[in-house]
Amino acid sequence: MKITILDASCYLKGLMLLIRKDRKITDTENLLLMRIGKSLGFDREFCENTIKDILNNKYVEDSPPVFSNKELAEKFIKDGLAVVFSDNNIHPEEENWLIAVAEKNGIDKAAYLEYKNKYSGIDTMLAKLEVEDLIVSQ
Repeated sequence: MKITILDASCYLKGLMLLIRKDRKITDTENLLLMRIGKSLGFDREFCENTIKDILNNKYVEDSPPVFSNKELAEKFIKDGLAVVFSDNNIHPEEENWLIAVAEKNGIDKAAYLEYKNKYSGIDTMLAKLEVEDLIVSQ
């Protein structure tokens, strides 16, 4: 699926905002975000710095991203769940934020819960991520 640079930026930023919801970034979350950033074509150093600074950056607006289409939003929700379940625990703030993203993008709660059930028991470090099917176009 082809996406714009703006959608790619929203995707990465949204996942960065998600990982700060529980006020800690685990090693697995860090590795997954680096993998996602690379898939979206972002510079390694940029991703490292953003991950390092996201917890304390109060200037980043914390609103749920709105994507150009519902299919991309569904991919984002699935990858978001993969990231939050990477530490085998979903924090209530992480879940509330993902639900808000779903609502903003026209994804109903039943679909969200279906995705959640799918990702709650998998090894997300080994799983194929949705972002790996995206192609960022100029």
